[in-house]
Amino acid sequence: MAKKIFITGTGTDVGKTFVTGLIVKKLKESGFNAAYYKAAMSGNERMKEGMVLPGHEQMREGALLPGDALYVKKVSGIEQPLEGMCPYVYEAAVSPHLAARIEGGPVVMEEVVKGFEEICSQYEFVTMEGSGGILCPLCVGGREVWLEDVIRKLELSSLIVADAGLGVINSVALTAEYMRMKGLPVKGIIFNHFHPGDRMEEDNLRMCEYRTKLPVLACVEEGASEFPMEIEKLASLYE
Repeated sequence: MAKKIFITGTGTDVGKTFVTGLIVKKLKESGFNAAYYKAAMSGNERMKEGMVLPGHEQMREGALLPGDALYVKKVSGIEQPLEGMCPYVYEAAVSPHLAARIEGGPVVMEEVVKGFEEICSQYEFVTMEGSGGILCPLCVGGREVWLEDVIRKLELSSLIVADAGLGVINSVALTAEYMRMKGLPVKGIIFNHFHPGDRMEEDNLRMCEYRTKLPVLACVEEGASEFPMEIEKLASLYE
């Protein structure tokens, strides 16, 4: 059975997918059989005429492309089939629950679990990425599913990705406190868009650790091409 970790964020556009890509790349380049998974992706584009995806020739014009999965696959170099990376892919650039209401095909917990377990049976390390922040609704109306329900169901520990800039103390502290209150284990914090030597960002790091009692595990600089952590430490975060 695979070792697993969940990547959540303090909100949308903090760089979860960018950081996840670097993490999976580090695992892959270190010789591990690594895979990626995400329950639901919204805001995706469609295949255009003449577009070719090597290894995915069966995808025809008009098919929805799971953008985050494509990005991680390209950056990391993993050979995992794209089709198994995300069971729910939507075009509308809104929360998954609303995208499903617009387009159909609401998220069903059993399908998310099934896809995750299939990947875990085939790969050594599985990195699962969340949608938006920790309070992202995946399905509302009928059988309600929130992101925290998925984390709890799959019994995953999490890493919190946060933008290193102004406002991060508030967003990290609120995210960490909510997850603590809900009994969702957190391994630590990853700062993204970090600028070494920046007085405010250096202080943000210290204040986030002070307030949450969680370690800042890594600081990813703007445009980084490698995840700044020893592979032994990274691998030890997975359970």
